[in-house]
Amino acid sequence: MIINDFYIGMTFLCGTKEWRCTDVGTRVITAICTSEHTEDLSWLNGPPYAITELVFDEDDQLGCSALLDRV
Repeated sequence: MIINDFYIGMTFLCGTKEWRCTDVGTRVITAICTSEHTEDLSWLNGPPYAITELVFDEDDQLGCSALLDRV
């Protein structure tokens, strides 16, 4: 994927984990990992989020794939 493919709230895969995009910048995106917090969904409410947002740069974004059936 490239930066223009991302939008806030979209769900995507990177590696074996599911992520939710929380912000889109000019060259990076931030996201929270949704696959590690399935027992207590309140952790996914935000912003601000109770879990760490991670930054995905251009190289990281190339390894991502969209889950089009989820938002």
